[in-house]
Amino acid sequence: MEVRTRFAPSPTGFMHLGGVRTALYNFLYARKMGGKFILRIEDTDQERFVEGATDVIYDTLKACGMNWDEGPDVGGPCGPYIQSERKDLYLPYAKQLIRSGHAYYCFCTKEELEARHEAAKARGEVFKYDKHCLRLTQAEIQRRLDEKVPYVIRMNAPETGESTYHDLVFGDMTFQNSDAMDDMVLIKADGMPTYNFANVVDDHLMGITHVMRGMEYLSSTPKYNFLYNAFGWEIPQYVHLTTVMRDEKHKLSKRDGDAYYSDFISKGYLTEALINYLALVGWNPGDNREFFTLDELIEAFDISGLHTSPGIFDVNKLTYFNAEYIRRLAPEKYLELAAPWFDQALAGTRVDYRRLAELMQARTEIFSRVPDMVRFLKDLPDYDTELYVNKKQKSSLESAPEALSFCRDVLERVPDWNETVIHDTLIPAIAEAGKKNGAVLWPLRIALSGLLSTPGGAIEIAYLLGREETLRRIGLGLDKLAHANA
Repeated sequence: MEVRTRFAPSPTGFMHLGGVRTALYNFLYARKMGGKFILRIEDTDQERFVEGATDVIYDTLKACGMNWDEGPDVGGPCGPYIQSERKDLYLPYAKQLIRSGHAYYCFCTKEELEARHEAAKARGEVFKYDKHCLRLTQAEIQRRLDEKVPYVIRMNAPETGESTYHDLVFGDMTFQNSDAMDDMVLIKADGMPTYNFANVVDDHLMGITHVMRGMEYLSSTPKYNFLYNAFGWEIPQYVHLTTVMRDEKHKLSKRDGDAYYSDFISKGYLTEALINYLALVGWNPGDNREFFTLDELIEAFDISGLHTSPGIFDVNKLTYFNAEYIRRLAPEKYLELAAPWFDQALAGTRVDYRRLAELMQARTEIFSRVPDMVRFLKDLPDYDTELYVNKKQKSSLESAPEALSFCRDVLERVPDWNETVIHDTLIPAIAEAGKKNGAVLWPLRIALSGLLSTPGGAIEIAYLLGREETLRRIGLGLDKLAHANA
């Protein structure tokens, strides 16, 4: 049997990380088993449809390396792969269920349903449709159909007994039909199928063998199995996935911060790092490995490693992954990715981006933090002279002026302003003067950057700033110290 999995998102906006992870697990399992990964767009809820959201789905999956074997844009033997384009498929199946007694026409108006809902609420009960229209005679049904009275088609669910099915993650699941079942709508008044009906029909027609989806559908699955059995169709294997959580009590939600794939990419997280980490939020490879390429994830993935407890999405852990992926980038790739972030802080300067990238790569955790880390190269921050004090480096407010004056005298004589010449001029001069490197280079770095922590040391910063700006900042540092020591 060929394994066929599917990812079936609704085009309602950006891709939530929980959806990306669902797609990932479906993709990994299909590839691991040599099967097919199908993309289906479930747009039956036209009120929630967002223009452009389908393209967001395509772009996100492609960026993550999850190429599908069948789908709206690539075609396949089970198309079309957009539910709204399959509209005419569903009504005949619903009418088949009516003929077999598993469904029925419902002519209740919205006002009538609301009145019953309020009555149930007043009694302290949860409203469930009461099979009112199931009791209509065939003649009455036909009369209303002939008169074009609006209707929906409802499932004729059992009210007693229990339903059991097996989930590959959670094991055998048993639900009382009185709790899990209701006469849900299969076909809406506009002729469109509901999600609950369309996904069953589509999964069957597309030959889906493994339905991998969020655990919020655990209790809905008896309804779907009722439909499978009513049609005499084979029920697929179920794999319900735990929820992606922000912490032990709260789901990862846009209301509480970033929850979409695009949020993290716009902040400068690498897709490869995000996918690697996301795979581990709810799945264990069975060993201590943390870092996987997509091909390695395919090789390692196994349903038995999926968790039964919620996966906590730890942004700090993601940042750790991202920093490691950035360190592993080829220098040219890092420069390519970092340059737009450099531009945000350094536009209009002549800073050597290539050298800056060499200094920054090992220090970069998230690209969005880069501008603040390099902004001092364009604009010297207003700093406190206490930064000059460093006992370990033998630097003090009293000794710093002499060190800066010494540096200015030496650097003014540098013949060719490049990093090697600056180093080969300044370091020997420090030694000849009988001074300690730290006692000179610490105050020089503070004067040039105004920061305790910088990419590179004083010599690298002097090169990046250029001769004129270096000497200007030394002069400003001397003025600050003179004022502080006055």
